[in-house]
Amino acid sequence: MKATATQKYNPYPRVDLPNRSWPSNIIDKAPQWCSVDLRDGNQALIQPMSLSKKLEMFELLVEIGFNEIEVGFPSASQVEFEFTRKLIEDDLVPDGVFLQVLTQAREHLIKKTFESIKGAKEVIVHVYNSTSTQQRDVVFHMGKQQIIDLAVNGARLVKEEAAKYPETTFRFQYSPESFTGTELDFSLEVCEAVMDVWEPDANNPAIINLPATVEMSTPNIYADQIEWFCTHMKNREAAIISLHTHNDRGCAVAATELALMAGAQRVEGTLFGNGERTGNVDLITLALNMFTQGVDPGLNIHDINHLIDVYERVNRIPVHIRHPYAGELVYTAFSGSHQDAINKGMAKYDSMEAGHWSVPYLPIDPTDVGRTYESIIRINSQSGKGGVAWVMEHDFGIKMPKEMHPDFGSIIQDLSDKKGKELKPKQIFNSFESNYLDIHHPYDLHTFHVMKRHSNKKEKLSFAEIEAVVEVAGEEKTITAKGNGPLDAFANAIKENITGPWTLCHYNEHALNTGSSSRAIAYIQVERTDGQKFWGAGTDTDIIIASVKALLSSLNRAAA
Repeated sequence: MKATATQKYNPYPRVDLPNRSWPSNIIDKAPQWCSVDLRDGNQALIQPMSLSKKLEMFELLVEIGFNEIEVGFPSASQVEFEFTRKLIEDDLVPDGVFLQVLTQAREHLIKKTFESIKGAKEVIVHVYNSTSTQQRDVVFHMGKQQIIDLAVNGARLVKEEAAKYPETTFRFQYSPESFTGTELDFSLEVCEAVMDVWEPDANNPAIINLPATVEMSTPNIYADQIEWFCTHMKNREAAIISLHTHNDRGCAVAATELALMAGAQRVEGTLFGNGERTGNVDLITLALNMFTQGVDPGLNIHDINHLIDVYERVNRIPVHIRHPYAGELVYTAFSGSHQDAINKGMAKYDSMEAGHWSVPYLPIDPTDVGRTYESIIRINSQSGKGGVAWVMEHDFGIKMPKEMHPDFGSIIQDLSDKKGKELKPKQIFNSFESNYLDIHHPYDLHTFHVMKRHSNKKEKLSFAEIEAVVEVAGEEKTITAKGNGPLDAFANAIKENITGPWTLCHYNEHALNTGSSSRAIAYIQVERTDGQKFWGAGTDTDIIIASVKALLSSLNRAAA
Protein backbone atom coordinates (compact mmCIF):
# COMPACT_ATOMS: atom_id res chain seq x y z
CA MET A 1 0.00 0.00 0.00
CA LYS A 2 1.04 3.59 -0.47
CA ALA A 3 2.24 5.39 2.61
CA THR A 4 0.19 8.44 1.63
CA ALA A 5 -2.99 6.32 1.89
CA THR A 6 -2.73 6.46 5.68
CA GLN A 7 -3.87 10.08 5.43
CA LYS A 8 -7.38 8.76 4.67
CA TYR A 9 -7.71 7.40 8.20
CA ASN A 10 -8.10 8.97 11.62
CA PRO A 11 -7.10 7.29 14.90
CA TYR A 12 -10.04 6.15 17.01
CA PRO A 13 -10.69 8.67 19.80
CA ARG A 14 -9.72 7.72 23.32
CA VAL A 15 -12.23 7.59 26.17
CA ASP A 16 -11.79 10.13 28.94
CA LEU A 17 -11.67 7.67 31.84
CA PRO A 18 -8.79 8.65 34.13
CA ASN A 19 -9.96 6.41 37.00
CA ARG A 20 -10.54 3.28 34.94
CA SER A 21 -10.52 0.16 37.12
CA TRP A 22 -10.74 -2.68 34.62
CA PRO A 23 -6.94 -3.15 34.20
CA SER A 24 -6.78 -4.36 37.81
CA ASN A 25 -9.70 -6.77 37.50
CA ILE A 26 -9.69 -10.44 36.59
CA ILE A 27 -12.27 -12.78 35.07
CA ASP A 28 -13.17 -15.10 37.93
CA LYS A 29 -16.54 -16.42 36.75
CA ALA A 30 -18.21 -17.24 33.46
CA PRO A 31 -20.57 -14.72 31.86
CA GLN A 32 -24.06 -15.49 30.65
CA TRP A 33 -23.58 -17.06 27.23
CA CYS A 34 -25.75 -16.52 24.19
CA SER A 35 -25.08 -18.30 20.91
CA VAL A 36 -25.97 -16.39 17.75
CA ASP A 37 -24.82 -19.17 15.38
CA LEU A 38 -28.34 -19.57 13.97
CA ARG A 39 -28.64 -15.86 13.17
CA ASP A 40 -25.32 -14.02 12.82
CA GLY A 41 -23.56 -17.21 11.89
CA ASN A 42 -26.20 -18.36 9.43
CA GLN A 43 -26.51 -15.04 7.62
CA ALA A 44 -22.75 -15.07 7.03
CA LEU A 45 -22.76 -18.42 5.21
CA ILE A 46 -22.35 -18.67 1.45
CA GLN A 47 -25.08 -21.30 1.54
CA PRO A 48 -27.37 -20.72 4.54
CA MET A 49 -28.42 -23.70 6.63
CA SER A 50 -31.33 -25.86 5.57
CA LEU A 51 -34.04 -26.61 8.12
CA SER A 52 -32.44 -29.94 9.00
CA LYS A 53 -29.03 -28.31 9.47
CA LYS A 54 -30.59 -25.60 11.65
CA LEU A 55 -32.08 -28.31 13.84
CA GLU A 56 -28.73 -30.10 14.06
CA MET A 57 -27.00 -26.88 15.08
CA PHE A 58 -29.71 -26.10 17.65
CA GLU A 59 -29.33 -29.56 19.17
CA LEU A 60 -25.56 -29.08 19.37
CA LEU A 61 -25.93 -25.71 21.09
CA VAL A 62 -28.28 -27.24 23.66
CA GLU A 63 -25.83 -30.12 24.15
CA ILE A 64 -22.99 -27.66 24.78
CA GLY A 65 -25.08 -26.01 27.47
CA PHE A 66 -26.27 -22.69 26.03
CA ASN A 67 -29.46 -21.58 27.75
CA GLU A 68 -29.86 -18.52 25.53
CA ILE A 69 -29.90 -19.18 21.77
CA GLU A 70 -30.72 -16.59 19.13
CA VAL A 71 -32.63 -18.69 16.62
CA GLY A 72 -33.15 -16.10 13.94
CA PHE A 73 -34.76 -12.97 12.56
CA PRO A 74 -38.23 -14.46 12.01
CA SER A 75 -39.86 -11.25 10.79
CA ALA A 76 -37.29 -10.86 8.00
CA SER A 77 -37.16 -14.44 6.70
CA GLN A 78 -39.91 -16.98 6.16
CA VAL A 79 -37.42 -19.83 6.68
CA GLU A 80 -36.46 -18.44 10.08
CA PHE A 81 -40.13 -17.87 10.95
CA GLU A 82 -40.90 -21.50 10.11
CA PHE A 83 -37.85 -22.74 12.00
CA THR A 84 -38.93 -20.84 15.12
CA ARG A 85 -42.42 -22.28 14.83
CA LYS A 86 -41.07 -25.82 14.43
CA LEU A 87 -38.98 -25.55 17.57
CA ILE A 88 -42.05 -24.46 19.52
CA GLU A 89 -44.73 -26.66 17.95
CA ASP A 90 -42.60 -29.82 18.05
CA ASP A 91 -41.62 -29.10 21.67
CA LEU A 92 -37.89 -29.16 20.84
CA VAL A 93 -36.85 -26.48 23.34
CA PRO A 94 -35.78 -27.83 26.74
CA ASP A 95 -37.01 -26.11 29.89
CA GLY A 96 -34.63 -23.36 30.95
CA VAL A 97 -33.51 -22.56 27.38
CA PHE A 98 -34.56 -19.12 26.17
CA LEU A 99 -35.20 -18.67 22.47
CA GLN A 100 -33.87 -15.29 21.39
CA VAL A 101 -35.49 -13.61 18.38
CA LEU A 102 -34.17 -10.50 16.70
CA THR A 103 -36.15 -7.65 15.24
CA GLN A 104 -35.61 -4.10 14.14
CA ALA A 105 -37.49 -1.43 16.05
CA ARG A 106 -40.25 -1.25 13.43
CA GLU A 107 -43.92 -1.94 14.12
CA HIS A 108 -44.75 -4.57 11.48
CA LEU A 109 -41.53 -6.46 12.15
CA ILE A 110 -42.12 -6.52 15.90
CA LYS A 111 -45.67 -7.85 15.48
CA LYS A 112 -44.51 -10.56 13.08
CA THR A 113 -41.80 -11.51 15.56
CA PHE A 114 -44.34 -12.07 18.32
CA GLU A 115 -46.44 -14.20 16.00
CA SER A 116 -43.41 -16.46 15.51
CA ILE A 117 -42.95 -17.16 19.23
CA LYS A 118 -46.58 -17.84 20.15
CA GLY A 119 -46.73 -20.73 22.61
CA ALA A 120 -43.07 -20.60 23.58
CA LYS A 121 -42.19 -20.98 27.25
CA GLU A 122 -39.23 -18.60 27.52
CA VAL A 123 -38.24 -15.93 25.03
CA ILE A 124 -35.78 -13.06 24.75
CA VAL A 125 -37.09 -10.42 22.36
CA HIS A 126 -34.07 -8.58 21.00
CA VAL A 127 -34.91 -5.24 19.44
CA TYR A 128 -32.37 -2.92 17.85
CA ASN A 129 -31.86 0.19 15.80
CA SER A 130 -28.70 1.78 14.56
CA THR A 131 -27.36 4.76 16.51
CA SER A 132 -23.93 5.49 15.03
CA THR A 133 -22.97 8.79 13.43
CA GLN A 134 -22.36 7.06 10.10
CA GLN A 135 -25.73 5.33 10.07
CA ARG A 136 -27.55 8.49 11.16
CA ASP A 137 -25.88 10.63 8.52
CA VAL A 138 -25.37 8.24 5.60
CA VAL A 139 -28.13 5.62 5.82
CA PHE A 140 -31.12 6.99 7.71
CA HIS A 141 -30.63 10.76 7.47
CA MET A 142 -32.00 11.12 10.99
CA GLY A 143 -31.15 13.38 13.88
CA LYS A 144 -30.51 12.15 17.41
CA GLN A 145 -34.06 12.74 18.62
CA GLN A 146 -35.49 10.78 15.72
CA ILE A 147 -33.20 7.86 16.63
CA ILE A 148 -34.35 8.04 20.26
CA ASP A 149 -38.00 8.15 19.19
CA LEU A 150 -37.49 5.09 16.97
CA ALA A 151 -35.96 3.13 19.85
CA VAL A 152 -38.59 4.22 22.38
CA ASN A 153 -41.51 3.43 20.07
CA GLY A 154 -40.03 0.01 19.37
CA ALA A 155 -39.54 -0.66 23.09
CA ARG A 156 -43.10 0.41 23.84
CA LEU A 157 -44.52 -1.87 21.17
CA VAL A 158 -42.44 -4.82 22.42
CA LYS A 159 -43.86 -4.31 25.90
CA GLU A 160 -47.43 -4.05 24.59
CA GLU A 161 -47.13 -7.16 22.43
CA ALA A 162 -45.55 -9.21 25.21
CA ALA A 163 -48.61 -8.51 27.39
CA LYS A 164 -50.71 -10.45 24.85
CA TYR A 165 -48.75 -13.66 25.54
CA PRO A 166 -49.18 -14.37 29.27
CA GLU A 167 -48.11 -18.00 28.80
CA THR A 168 -44.59 -16.89 27.94
CA THR A 169 -41.80 -15.66 30.22
CA PHE A 170 -40.14 -12.73 28.47
CA ARG A 171 -36.84 -10.97 28.75
CA PHE A 172 -36.33 -7.79 26.78
CA GLN A 173 -33.07 -6.90 25.09
CA TYR A 174 -32.05 -3.69 23.36
CA SER A 175 -29.02 -3.06 21.16
CA PRO A 176 -27.83 0.33 19.97
CA GLU A 177 -26.41 -1.13 16.78
CA SER A 178 -22.88 0.08 15.99
CA PHE A 179 -22.39 1.08 19.62
CA THR A 180 -18.66 1.58 19.07
CA GLY A 181 -19.41 4.10 16.33
CA THR A 182 -21.82 6.05 18.53
CA GLU A 183 -21.03 8.89 20.91
CA LEU A 184 -20.94 7.39 24.41
CA ASP A 185 -23.26 9.92 25.96
CA PHE A 186 -25.78 9.47 23.15
CA SER A 187 -25.71 5.66 23.34
CA LEU A 188 -26.37 5.93 27.07
CA GLU A 189 -29.22 8.36 26.47
CA VAL A 190 -30.89 6.01 24.00
CA CYS A 191 -30.52 2.94 26.23
CA GLU A 192 -31.85 4.73 29.29
CA ALA A 193 -34.83 5.95 27.28
CA VAL A 194 -35.61 2.33 26.36
CA MET A 195 -35.22 1.23 29.98
CA ASP A 196 -37.63 3.97 31.08
CA VAL A 197 -40.25 2.30 28.88
CA TRP A 198 -39.57 -1.24 30.03
CA GLU A 199 -39.16 -0.31 33.73
CA PRO A 200 -36.83 -3.18 34.62
CA ASP A 201 -35.57 -3.82 38.13
CA ALA A 202 -32.92 -5.96 39.79
CA ASN A 203 -35.26 -8.97 39.88
CA ASN A 204 -36.29 -8.61 36.23
CA PRO A 205 -33.45 -6.79 34.48
CA ALA A 206 -33.32 -5.74 30.86
CA ILE A 207 -30.45 -6.85 28.66
CA ILE A 208 -28.53 -3.92 27.22
CA ASN A 209 -26.34 -5.25 24.45
CA LEU A 210 -23.44 -3.00 23.44
CA PRO A 211 -22.10 -4.36 20.16
CA ALA A 212 -18.86 -3.72 18.39
CA THR A 213 -20.79 -4.24 15.18
CA VAL A 214 -17.62 -3.24 13.40
CA GLU A 215 -14.38 -3.54 15.37
CA MET A 216 -12.90 -0.05 15.14
CA SER A 217 -10.37 0.28 17.96
CA THR A 218 -7.90 -1.53 20.14
CA PRO A 219 -9.48 -3.78 22.81
CA ASN A 220 -8.60 -1.46 25.68
CA ILE A 221 -10.74 1.32 24.22
CA TYR A 222 -13.75 -1.01 23.99
CA ALA A 223 -13.17 -1.87 27.66
CA ASP A 224 -13.06 1.84 28.48
CA GLN A 225 -16.36 2.33 26.66
CA ILE A 226 -17.99 -0.49 28.62
CA GLU A 227 -16.70 0.76 31.98
CA TRP A 228 -17.75 4.32 31.17
CA PHE A 229 -21.23 3.10 30.25
CA CYS A 230 -21.56 0.91 33.37
CA THR A 231 -20.44 3.66 35.73
CA HIS A 232 -22.58 6.40 34.17
CA MET A 233 -25.92 4.67 33.64
CA LYS A 234 -28.71 5.15 36.13
CA ASN A 235 -30.44 2.14 37.65
CA ARG A 236 -27.40 0.00 36.83
CA GLU A 237 -28.68 -2.96 38.84
CA ALA A 238 -31.67 -3.22 36.51
CA ALA A 239 -29.53 -3.99 33.47
CA ILE A 240 -27.46 -6.93 32.28
CA ILE A 241 -24.68 -5.48 30.17
CA SER A 242 -24.08 -7.71 27.18
CA LEU A 243 -21.25 -7.81 24.64
CA HIS A 244 -21.40 -8.63 20.95
CA THR A 245 -18.01 -8.18 19.31
CA HIS A 246 -16.95 -8.65 15.72
CA ASN A 247 -13.45 -9.47 14.63
CA ASP A 248 -12.57 -6.90 11.95
CA ARG A 249 -9.23 -6.12 13.62
CA GLY A 250 -8.66 -9.70 14.80
CA CYS A 251 -9.13 -8.70 18.44
CA ALA A 252 -12.67 -9.87 19.25
CA VAL A 253 -11.62 -12.33 21.94
CA ALA A 254 -9.28 -9.83 23.60
CA ALA A 255 -11.86 -7.06 23.41
CA THR A 256 -14.50 -9.28 24.99
CA GLU A 257 -12.19 -10.39 27.79
CA LEU A 258 -11.23 -6.82 28.67
CA ALA A 259 -14.87 -5.71 28.47
CA LEU A 260 -15.85 -8.47 30.91
CA MET A 261 -13.19 -7.11 33.24
CA ALA A 262 -14.80 -3.69 32.73
CA GLY A 263 -18.18 -4.80 34.08
CA ALA A 264 -20.06 -6.66 31.34
CA GLN A 265 -21.99 -9.77 32.39
CA ARG A 266 -23.09 -11.45 29.18
CA VAL A 267 -21.52 -12.46 25.85
CA GLU A 268 -23.05 -13.12 22.45
CA GLY A 269 -20.95 -14.96 19.90
CA THR A 270 -20.57 -18.02 17.72
CA LEU A 271 -18.78 -21.35 17.68
CA PHE A 272 -15.28 -20.93 16.22
CA GLY A 273 -16.07 -17.30 15.37
CA ASN A 274 -18.23 -17.74 12.25
CA GLY A 275 -19.96 -14.47 11.36
CA GLU A 276 -20.05 -11.54 8.99
CA ARG A 277 -16.80 -10.31 7.45
CA THR A 278 -14.02 -11.61 9.73
CA GLY A 279 -16.54 -13.12 12.11
CA ASN A 280 -18.02 -12.80 15.58
CA VAL A 281 -16.20 -13.48 18.82
CA ASP A 282 -15.29 -17.16 19.07
CA LEU A 283 -17.11 -18.57 22.10
CA ILE A 284 -15.03 -21.76 22.14
CA THR A 285 -11.75 -19.85 22.36
CA LEU A 286 -13.20 -17.45 24.92
CA ALA A 287 -14.53 -20.27 27.11
CA LEU A 288 -11.33 -22.30 26.95
CA ASN A 289 -9.25 -19.22 27.74
CA MET A 290 -11.21 -19.05 31.00
CA PHE A 291 -10.78 -22.78 31.54
CA THR A 292 -6.97 -22.47 31.34
CA GLN A 293 -7.14 -19.89 34.14
CA GLY A 294 -9.04 -22.22 36.46
CA VAL A 295 -12.46 -20.71 35.73
CA ASP A 296 -15.30 -23.09 34.86
CA PRO A 297 -16.90 -21.67 31.69
CA GLY A 298 -20.06 -23.69 32.29
CA LEU A 299 -20.06 -25.08 28.75
CA ASN A 300 -19.59 -28.69 27.68
CA ILE A 301 -16.52 -28.62 25.44
CA HIS A 302 -14.91 -31.89 26.54
CA ASP A 303 -15.22 -33.42 23.04
CA ILE A 304 -14.03 -30.68 20.72
CA ASN A 305 -13.73 -33.05 17.75
CA HIS A 306 -17.49 -33.66 17.95
CA LEU A 307 -18.15 -29.91 17.94
CA ILE A 308 -15.88 -29.46 14.94
CA ASP A 309 -17.56 -32.30 13.07
CA VAL A 310 -21.06 -30.83 13.46
CA TYR A 311 -19.89 -27.26 12.87
CA GLU A 312 -18.10 -28.11 9.62
CA ARG A 313 -20.94 -30.24 8.33
CA VAL A 314 -23.65 -27.68 9.10
CA ASN A 315 -21.77 -24.52 8.09
CA ARG A 316 -19.65 -26.04 5.31
CA ILE A 317 -16.72 -24.08 6.66
CA PRO A 318 -13.51 -25.83 7.79
CA VAL A 319 -11.92 -25.06 11.13
CA HIS A 320 -8.45 -23.74 10.36
CA ILE A 321 -5.57 -26.05 11.27
CA ARG A 322 -4.13 -23.28 13.50
CA HIS A 323 -7.43 -22.29 15.14
CA PRO A 324 -6.90 -21.88 18.92
CA TYR A 325 -7.61 -25.08 20.87
CA ALA A 326 -9.49 -26.66 17.94
CA GLY A 327 -7.17 -26.73 14.93
CA GLU A 328 -5.66 -29.99 13.73
CA LEU A 329 -2.12 -28.81 14.48
CA VAL A 330 -2.53 -26.74 17.65
CA TYR A 331 -1.38 -29.60 19.89
CA THR A 332 1.41 -30.52 17.50
CA ALA A 333 5.09 -29.66 17.63
CA PHE A 334 7.44 -30.09 14.68
CA SER A 335 10.35 -28.14 16.14
CA GLY A 336 12.99 -30.33 17.74
CA SER A 337 13.49 -28.09 20.79
CA HIS A 338 9.72 -27.83 21.33
CA GLN A 339 9.34 -31.59 21.06
CA ASP A 340 12.09 -32.20 23.59
CA ALA A 341 10.55 -29.75 26.05
CA ILE A 342 7.07 -31.25 25.65
CA ASN A 343 8.46 -34.76 26.06
CA LYS A 344 10.19 -33.83 29.32
CA GLY A 345 7.22 -31.82 30.57
CA MET A 346 4.81 -34.67 29.93
CA ALA A 347 7.10 -37.13 31.67
CA LYS A 348 7.28 -34.91 34.73
CA TYR A 349 3.51 -34.32 34.79
CA ASP A 350 2.82 -38.06 34.44
CA SER A 351 5.12 -38.78 37.37
CA MET A 352 3.10 -36.56 39.71
CA GLU A 353 0.03 -38.00 41.45
CA ALA A 354 -1.64 -34.59 41.43
CA GLY A 355 -0.69 -31.09 40.50
CA HIS A 356 -1.42 -28.18 38.27
CA TRP A 357 -0.95 -28.58 34.56
CA SER A 358 2.44 -27.23 33.56
CA VAL A 359 3.87 -28.55 30.29
CA PRO A 360 6.00 -26.37 27.99
CA TYR A 361 4.20 -25.12 24.88
CA LEU A 362 0.86 -26.64 25.93
CA PRO A 363 -1.38 -24.17 27.80
CA ILE A 364 -4.09 -26.84 28.07
CA ASP A 365 -4.08 -30.59 28.55
CA PRO A 366 -5.31 -31.92 25.17
CA THR A 367 -7.27 -34.68 26.88
CA ASP A 368 -9.48 -32.08 28.59
CA VAL A 369 -11.04 -31.31 25.21
CA GLY A 370 -11.05 -34.86 23.91
CA ARG A 371 -7.82 -34.72 21.94
CA THR A 372 -5.05 -37.25 22.37
CA TYR A 373 -1.37 -37.07 23.16
CA GLU A 374 -0.61 -38.91 19.90
CA SER A 375 -1.23 -35.70 17.97
CA ILE A 376 1.10 -33.53 20.06
CA ILE A 377 4.36 -34.32 18.28
CA ARG A 378 4.64 -34.90 14.56
CA ILE A 379 7.81 -35.40 12.59
CA ASN A 380 9.22 -33.48 9.64
CA SER A 381 12.64 -32.12 8.67
CA GLN A 382 12.45 -29.54 11.51
CA SER A 383 11.97 -32.18 14.17
CA GLY A 384 14.52 -33.37 16.69
CA LYS A 385 15.48 -36.51 18.51
CA GLY A 386 13.13 -35.82 21.41
CA GLY A 387 10.11 -35.72 19.12
CA VAL A 388 11.09 -38.97 17.44
CA ALA A 389 11.50 -40.61 20.85
CA TRP A 390 8.07 -39.32 21.89
CA VAL A 391 6.37 -40.87 18.88
CA MET A 392 8.12 -44.21 19.40
CA GLU A 393 7.12 -44.33 23.07
CA HIS A 394 3.55 -43.04 22.87
CA ASP A 395 2.57 -44.76 19.64
CA PHE A 396 4.48 -48.03 19.93
CA GLY A 397 5.63 -48.40 23.55
CA ILE A 398 9.31 -48.34 22.57
CA LYS A 399 11.19 -46.38 25.25
CA MET A 400 14.63 -45.91 23.77
CA PRO A 401 17.34 -44.99 26.28
CA LYS A 402 18.17 -41.31 26.16
CA GLU A 403 21.68 -42.07 24.87
CA MET A 404 20.14 -43.74 21.81
CA HIS A 405 17.93 -40.75 20.85
CA PRO A 406 20.59 -38.98 18.71
CA ASP A 407 21.35 -42.17 16.79
CA PHE A 408 17.78 -42.89 15.70
CA GLY A 409 16.98 -39.17 15.46
CA SER A 410 19.65 -38.73 12.78
CA ILE A 411 18.21 -41.66 10.83
CA ILE A 412 14.76 -40.07 10.85
CA GLN A 413 16.21 -36.66 10.00
CA ASP A 414 17.84 -38.11 6.89
CA LEU A 415 14.63 -39.90 5.92
CA SER A 416 12.55 -36.75 6.41
CA ASP A 417 14.96 -34.68 4.33
CA LYS A 418 14.80 -37.29 1.59
CA LYS A 419 10.99 -37.48 1.64
CA GLY A 420 10.57 -33.72 1.90
CA LYS A 421 7.37 -34.02 3.94
CA GLU A 422 5.94 -35.02 7.30
CA LEU A 423 6.59 -38.60 8.38
CA LYS A 424 3.69 -40.59 9.78
CA PRO A 425 4.25 -42.65 12.95
CA LYS A 426 4.08 -45.92 11.00
CA GLN A 427 6.88 -44.72 8.70
CA ILE A 428 9.01 -43.90 11.75
CA PHE A 429 8.37 -47.34 13.26
CA ASN A 430 9.15 -49.04 9.95
CA SER A 431 12.47 -47.21 9.89
CA PHE A 432 13.22 -48.42 13.44
CA GLU A 433 12.48 -51.99 12.35
CA SER A 434 14.62 -51.85 9.24
CA ASN A 435 17.57 -50.13 10.93
CA TYR A 436 17.63 -52.11 14.20
CA LEU A 437 15.28 -55.07 14.43
CA ASP A 438 15.45 -56.56 10.95
CA ILE A 439 19.18 -56.35 10.33
CA HIS A 440 20.61 -59.91 10.08
CA HIS A 441 23.82 -59.57 8.08
CA PRO A 442 26.59 -60.53 8.46
CA TYR A 443 25.51 -62.19 11.77
CA ASP A 444 22.21 -63.99 12.36
CA LEU A 445 21.16 -66.05 15.37
CA HIS A 446 19.90 -69.57 14.60
CA THR A 447 19.84 -71.22 18.04
CA PHE A 448 20.77 -70.24 21.59
CA HIS A 449 21.01 -72.48 24.65
CA VAL A 450 22.05 -71.77 28.22
CA MET A 451 24.01 -74.93 29.10
CA LYS A 452 24.70 -74.11 32.76
CA ARG A 453 23.85 -71.42 35.25
CA HIS A 454 25.35 -71.17 38.69
CA SER A 455 24.84 -68.66 41.49
CA ASN A 456 26.55 -68.72 44.88
CA LYS A 457 24.88 -66.34 47.31
CA LYS A 458 27.56 -66.79 49.96
CA GLU A 459 30.41 -65.99 47.62
CA LYS A 460 28.29 -63.54 45.61
CA LEU A 461 29.40 -65.20 42.39
CA SER A 462 27.43 -66.31 39.33
CA PHE A 463 28.30 -67.62 35.90
CA ALA A 464 26.63 -69.09 32.84
CA GLU A 465 27.74 -71.27 29.96
CA ILE A 466 26.04 -70.96 26.59
CA GLU A 467 26.05 -72.64 23.21
CA ALA A 468 24.75 -70.86 20.13
CA VAL A 469 24.60 -71.35 16.40
CA VAL A 470 25.28 -68.11 14.53
CA GLU A 471 25.19 -67.68 10.80
CA VAL A 472 28.24 -65.72 9.69
CA ALA A 473 28.06 -64.42 6.11
CA GLY A 474 25.89 -67.38 5.12
CA GLU A 475 27.83 -70.07 7.02
CA GLU A 476 26.62 -71.58 10.31
CA LYS A 477 29.04 -71.52 13.19
CA THR A 478 28.65 -73.11 16.63
CA ILE A 479 30.12 -71.12 19.49
CA THR A 480 30.40 -71.71 23.23
CA ALA A 481 31.72 -69.65 26.12
CA LYS A 482 31.29 -68.81 29.78
CA GLY A 483 30.51 -65.50 31.42
CA ASN A 484 28.95 -63.95 34.48
CA GLY A 485 25.53 -64.29 32.82
CA PRO A 486 24.01 -65.55 29.54
CA LEU A 487 24.52 -62.26 27.70
CA ASP A 488 28.10 -61.89 28.94
CA ALA A 489 28.82 -65.49 27.94
CA PHE A 490 27.41 -64.88 24.45
CA ALA A 491 29.47 -61.71 24.11
CA ASN A 492 32.61 -63.63 25.05
CA ALA A 493 31.78 -66.36 22.53
CA ILE A 494 31.28 -63.81 19.76
CA LYS A 495 34.57 -62.04 20.53
CA GLU A 496 36.57 -65.25 20.80
CA ASN A 497 35.15 -67.00 17.75
CA ILE A 498 33.87 -64.41 15.29
CA THR A 499 34.51 -60.68 15.66
CA GLY A 500 37.51 -60.06 17.82
CA PRO A 501 37.48 -57.38 20.56
CA TRP A 502 34.88 -54.68 21.14
CA THR A 503 33.26 -53.10 24.22
CA LEU A 504 29.65 -53.22 25.38
CA CYS A 505 28.86 -49.62 26.46
CA HIS A 506 25.12 -49.49 27.22
CA TYR A 507 22.39 -51.98 27.94
CA ASN A 508 18.69 -51.29 28.57
CA GLU A 509 15.54 -53.36 28.35
CA HIS A 510 11.81 -53.18 29.14
CA ALA A 511 8.54 -54.97 28.48
CA LEU A 512 6.59 -53.89 25.42
CA ASN A 513 3.18 -54.95 26.76
CA THR A 514 1.64 -56.77 29.67
CA GLY A 515 0.23 -60.25 30.02
CA SER A 516 1.46 -63.81 29.75
CA SER A 517 2.48 -63.35 26.11
CA SER A 518 4.25 -60.04 26.62
CA ARG A 519 7.31 -59.23 24.56
CA ALA A 520 10.47 -57.51 25.69
CA ILE A 521 12.83 -55.19 23.90
CA ALA A 522 16.53 -54.70 24.61
CA TYR A 523 18.87 -51.93 23.47
CA ILE A 524 22.66 -52.35 23.32
CA GLN A 525 25.46 -50.04 22.28
CA VAL A 526 28.90 -51.42 21.36
CA GLU A 527 32.16 -49.60 20.73
CA ARG A 528 34.67 -50.80 18.16
CA THR A 529 38.39 -50.61 18.77
CA ASP A 530 38.54 -47.50 16.57
CA GLY A 531 36.21 -45.68 19.01
CA GLN A 532 33.07 -45.69 16.86
CA LYS A 533 29.86 -46.64 18.66
CA PHE A 534 26.78 -48.39 17.31
CA TRP A 535 23.31 -49.02 18.74
CA GLY A 536 21.25 -52.13 18.19
CA ALA A 537 17.86 -53.42 19.36
CA GLY A 538 16.11 -56.77 19.60
CA THR A 539 12.70 -58.08 20.62
CA ASP A 540 11.51 -61.46 21.86
CA THR A 541 9.21 -63.04 24.42
CA ASP A 542 12.40 -64.04 26.30
CA ILE A 543 14.40 -61.09 27.59
CA ILE A 544 17.68 -63.06 27.26
CA ILE A 545 17.02 -63.77 23.59
CA ALA A 546 15.95 -60.14 23.05
CA SER A 547 19.30 -59.07 24.53
CA VAL A 548 21.25 -61.46 22.31
CA LYS A 549 19.39 -60.17 19.24
CA ALA A 550 20.13 -56.58 20.31
CA LEU A 551 23.82 -57.38 20.61
CA LEU A 552 23.90 -58.92 17.13
CA SER A 553 21.96 -55.91 15.80
CA SER A 554 24.61 -53.52 17.10
CA LEU A 555 27.44 -55.70 15.76
CA ASN A 556 25.76 -55.95 12.36
CA ARG A 557 25.51 -52.16 12.23
CA ALA A 558 29.16 -51.87 13.28
CA ALA A 559 30.15 -54.26 10.49
CA ALA A 560 28.15 -52.49 7.78
